Amino acid sequence: MKSRIKFKFIATVLFAVSLLMGSCTQDILQEAPRSTFTPDFFKTELGVQGGITYLYSQLRYVYGQPYYYNSLETGTDEYTYAQSADGNFKDSDLSGVGIINSNSFPSSIPWGNAFPAINTASGIIENAAAVGLSDALIAEARFMRAFQYFLLVQTYGGVPLDLGAGNLKFNTSAVRTSVRNTVPEVYTIGIFPDLVAAVNDLPTSPRLTGTVTQNVARLFLAKAYLTYGWWLQNPNGIPTYPETPRTDPDGHDAAWYFQQAYNVAVAGIDNPGPYRLLDYFYDVHVGSNDRHAEMMLYADHTEASEKYNGASLTFSGAGGADNAAVWMVTSNYTRIRVGGKAVARVAEQDYGRPWTRMAPTINVFEETFADKTLDSRYDGTFVSRYRANWDKTGDTTPSTTGANGLTVVPGDPVVSYIDYNPAVVYGNNAGIGAGVLPGRADYVINLNQINRTNYPGLWKLGTYRTDNNGGIGQPNAAVTRPFPIAKFSEFYFVAAEAAIKGATPVGGKSARELINVIRARAGKWRFDRSANGVRIEDNSAAMVSATPAVVDIDFLLAERSREYFGEGYRWLDLVRTQKWTEYASSYRIAGTNDTDHSPVTVNRTIENYHYLRPIPQGTLDNLDMTEAEKAAYQNPGYN
Repeated sequence: MKSRIKFKFIATVLFAVSLLMGSCTQDILQEAPRSTFTPDFFKTELGVQGGITYLYSQLRYVYGQPYYYNSLETGTDEYTYAQSADGNFKDSDLSGVGIINSNSFPSSIPWGNAFPAINTASGIIENAAAVGLSDALIAEARFMRAFQYFLLVQTYGGVPLDLGAGNLKFNTSAVRTSVRNTVPEVYTIGIFPDLVAAVNDLPTSPRLTGTVTQNVARLFLAKAYLTYGWWLQNPNGIPTYPETPRTDPDGHDAAWYFQQAYNVAVAGIDNPGPYRLLDYFYDVHVGSNDRHAEMMLYADHTEASEKYNGASLTFSGAGGADNAAVWMVTSNYTRIRVGGKAVARVAEQDYGRPWTRMAPTINVFEETFADKTLDSRYDGTFVSRYRANWDKTGDTTPSTTGANGLTVVPGDPVVSYIDYNPAVVYGNNAGIGAGVLPGRADYVINLNQINRTNYPGLWKLGTYRTDNNGGIGQPNAAVTRPFPIAKFSEFYFVAAEAAIKGATPVGGKSARELINVIRARAGKWRFDRSANGVRIEDNSAAMVSATPAVVDIDFLLAERSREYFGEGYRWLDLVRTQKWTEYASSYRIAGTNDTDHSPVTVNRTIENYHYLRPIPQGTLDNLDMTEAEKAAYQNPGYN
């Protein structure tokens, strides 16, 4: 394992330095090839700058990575596999069409990317004094090391803190043995101390656009306390690995950690720095407003430079650092026809490149987003209407004929997904088996009759570019928007969840009051995407009054899904709260034929061992251990 990790670490850091350090790269490129980095590398200004740059650029290989994204969404109550899914997506669904094992690519991605970043961070931290590195810059490295360990421990359970040179030490030697630390050791040695130091030493405002701050560290410290509290409590008896008692080395119980999570999250709310909740949910996700004050951490991209984007600006195969996650949940809308004209593939937020790999379940529209009138989040999450856009291709035809013989012009809806209407008459309409309603020029599909081929897209993560020049632009290029990792809004959810778990709240910040801040914002509209027009409406009072007097974990998880649907939170949320089996063991959707609008209930088999992902087979193959030792290294259930 260590040999594999080390060689990847070297290649990645060299790439990051040569890619992002501009004129400084020539010195690196002229160096003699080396099989390892010595500590002297991080005793230079170039080494430190390159290392820190790499820690940020590395985020692109995980966040927005479509197969990892699949592993966080497919198999939950939010998504299932779609018509064009390959084994990567069917495996994750756990519905009998595939199986997650040690060769599953999606679940290997955090493991393969985190350890090089951890070792880089350790190299920066250990050798910071040689270049007079400030405490604030050291804190950035500490945050990133803790961030990666937090991702690993949530995904795999206990992981090694020693990469070959000792716990949290920078390693330069190829090592092919490994020992996994326990979950409590990872938290109390590898996560909490670094995050506490980061909170103390990071600045209030970012050093550069997108760099981490005191409040970013607070958010992840609060999340880590919360997650560890759940782990200690273990309400449903989910096994851990390596096996260890559910006791804390520092002598604290779950209640102590829930209180710490609450306190730290509330401190983040009360000391926002440059961050805040935006006034409208719509503005959180509209592409023209990226890198706003609510966005605290993201994997960045840009359309201004292919070099700094880290991926092609014209075409992508959805690999490497490409932000291509949203393609997976985009159905093939280009099959839609009206009057012989197709809906064109366009580099715009409603469209982009369709891969039809993941489909939302019907349960999402009937339960999670049952309220589509007062609550703006359904409208601000999905593409519920596909509009005529042949004009983008240079076709100057002024109009064509839609449903019921009515006229359709560019910009008009061609296919709409609607709340259930029994009057819909289905046929092989619009090329995708849509139905008709009297008096409507658009074809329609009831949301409770969607299938694995045709369904609403995910607007919130969609393509946004400014260089289309009135045409289709570059719809085959990966998304050049930043992929969100953390938002200021999550402070409210973390504090509320901790309060539900027994933390003593301060005045004005009970679980209900915290969640109602989010719900009040959700009730405010400034734009209606379905109607494609301004909508000034404030339903905050109604949203707040509809909140139950006692907010429990089920209500909070439903709110988290409404707020963060499709952003890669769901599997981690359901694993943390041990609700995955309860929430996702069945779902409803129709089949793969366009004309199939008869939903069926699909059952999943979610075993307790699935709450941890398997250690990648490539890692096991590279370990210099006996087969028995390799089997003991693997998470149970995956041998």
